[in-house]
Order: sequence, then C-alpha cells, then structure tokens
Amino acid sequence: MDITIDPDSAVAPYEQVRLRIAELAASGALAAGTKLPPVRQLATELGLAANTVARAYRELEQAGLVETRGRLGTVITSRAAGTSLQAQQAASAYAERTRALGIPPETALALVRAALELP
Repeated sequence: MDITIDPDSAVAPYEQVRLRIAELAASGALAAGTKLPPVRQLATELGLAANTVARAYRELEQAGLVETRGRLGTVITSRAAGTSLQAQQAASAYAERTRALGIPPETALALVRAALELP
C-alpha cells in the first residue's frame, strides 16, 4: 500500500494513515472490497505502533469508509470507493456462484468482460 509517514509533519501519524487510505479509496486505487493489511503488519511496514494504525482504522470505520469483518479482516466499503452497494453485492454473488461451479477466476472474468461488451 502506498502510504508514507512524514515524521516532521504537524499532522499526527494516525491521521496521515487515515487520510491516505481514504484518498486511495476515493481515487479508485483501493476498490470496494479490497482487504487492508492487518493492523500489526501495516504498523510494522510504516514503523508505527500498532495502536496508531488501529486508531486510523477505527476512525475510517466510524466514517463508514472501511468495514471490519472479524477474522476476514478490514475492507474498503463501497461508500469509500464511490461504488454502488448493489454493484458490489452483485459482484460478490457472481464470484461465489462461479467458485461453487468450479469456474477458474480467469474464465469468470472473461465471461463478465464478454457480457459487458454485448449491446
């Protein structure tokens, strides 16, 4: 994830993390449903305390920009990414169905591309 912490900034590190994740989601660099790194992992990568990253994630969740799904991790919400919730749910349902049918991901994506190109 493209996050850089400026230790000389007047902006607190947790706020730098929060702002950058929100920015990446809004720009489309982090699509709806994208799983964020676990708190400890991101903290280690950024050289921050785990509590600092946890606070950023909590504030993003309070704003509705991420959702924590227990053991499944923290993901970007459709609200943060500007994606319709119905579109995200349809994509998830399609992914579940194609997995259940044993269709490889590459084939499932090719089917969607072909369907979107039809008039």
